[in-house]
Amino acid sequence: MSRSRDSFFFLASLSSTEYSWPVVTGAAPLGRRASTAAVSAPRRARTARAAPRMVATPDSPAAAANVSGEWAPGSWRNMPIRQVPAYPDAAALEDVEQRLTRSLPLVFSGECERLKKQLKAASVGEAFLLQGGDCAESFTEFEKYGGDNIRDTFTLLIQMSILMMYAIRKPVVKIGRMAGQFAKPRSSPFEKAKNAELELPSYRGDMINGPAFTLEDRVPDPERMYQAFIQSTATINLLRTLASGGYLDLHRIHNINLQFVDETPQGSRFREYATAIDNALAFMASCGLQTDSPMLRQADFYVSHEALLLPYEQALTRIDPDTGKAYATSGHFIWLGDRTRQPDGAHVEFLRGIANPIGVKCGPTLTADDLLQLLDTLNPTNEAGRITLITRVGAGKVREHLPRMIETVQREGRNVVWSCDPMHGNTESTESGFKTRNFENVFSEVQDFLDVHHQMGSIPGGIHLEMTGQNVTECIGGMKNVRDQDLPDRYETQCDPRLNASQALELAFLVSEKLQKMQQ
Repeated sequence: MSRSRDSFFFLASLSSTEYSWPVVTGAAPLGRRASTAAVSAPRRARTARAAPRMVATPDSPAAAANVSGEWAPGSWRNMPIRQVPAYPDAAALEDVEQRLTRSLPLVFSGECERLKKQLKAASVGEAFLLQGGDCAESFTEFEKYGGDNIRDTFTLLIQMSILMMYAIRKPVVKIGRMAGQFAKPRSSPFEKAKNAELELPSYRGDMINGPAFTLEDRVPDPERMYQAFIQSTATINLLRTLASGGYLDLHRIHNINLQFVDETPQGSRFREYATAIDNALAFMASCGLQTDSPMLRQADFYVSHEALLLPYEQALTRIDPDTGKAYATSGHFIWLGDRTRQPDGAHVEFLRGIANPIGVKCGPTLTADDLLQLLDTLNPTNEAGRITLITRVGAGKVREHLPRMIETVQREGRNVVWSCDPMHGNTESTESGFKTRNFENVFSEVQDFLDVHHQMGSIPGGIHLEMTGQNVTECIGGMKNVRDQDLPDRYETQCDPRLNASQALELAFLVSEKLQKMQQ
């Protein structure tokens, strides 16, 4: 198919998605304070356990609601919980929670519902999900780059979505791992310094403790939750402005490119796409067709994070006064981690009661029975667009683990979006002690994910990446061939290694080409 004809398919795909995202102004449409009213929802029978000591657990109807099987924003506090830090000062924690409870929401219920509709389209193959951003957001990086790092990652995601829409002729649902991705689960509560015997509590993300290897920095500090909220507020307002303020005007598509990527082969290929789209717009204008539609100047863009630190999530939960539904207003889309997906655990308890679209990380240890129980609990009405299953099993292991998950979903007739996280199952360490990921393994897992779905008559709905718009050297391989010895040049992550902009754009081209072949 010619470039010009492809460009018209691309422009048509824009009209398949609503593009509007108002900047935060005035009063929030949701109540500022989290309701303590219990919301009825089905839940499998369980034995209520005493609330853990690592979080503040004030006596309240919300905290005790799940004893009778009802859900409330605080009913998770009666459940067994993992991956929660031990705060030494419960009073300070409760004070921060109260301040967050009185704060304005970061997102609104209407935005969450609009995203759910777009994910419903992805679940049936009418759209594709692109989710990406930092492994963990950083206070230091925010101070170092200001808004530049946010703008660059946003620009990169937009570039990737444009070329994917152009190639597969479908809308791309864009979700950033931004404005809340400050906490990380850890495999061990303690860690040692490199080549040293000193052992300290593990770094769990800037929302919880600091990255410096000192006892003072590693003590969990609840004030960091509020700092993360303030930074998230600034981040989401910048993203709203970029998405709706003309920055994405397709009439200036050649400017939607990162400077250092522009000089790479991937940047050159993107310019070819941009020229074709530019020519299509000029042709439409010469025919007298309207080309000043808001759809060509704005884009829906959503934010997401792992729902790990439940005191933060509860404090930002609001009840929609029109529908009575509860929403986690910390982000449009939040997900359940592979380490916290216990069916009778606190994280599942919290997520089952909110109306946001949610993700479930599906690692190699997830059994068919556990998957079905999670779907029963988190989506008892089988609402389309509600659940995104994010598989993360590692290169070479997809054909061993993914089929049983697909078979379970197909057999039970469940509505889900299937997304591939090719990052977390492919982390390795170099001899020099750097954690890294090999680009070949990352793409290999995505390839197998797409092939298995195609062979089983299922729909691969998206990809989930840890990436940055910065020119870092954290993952090896790719067309620019980052090598082991290059890693120290710009290794800036505090947690896991991220694809740099060149690698991420290359992956988007490769995935798009694979999807094109599958459509033929």
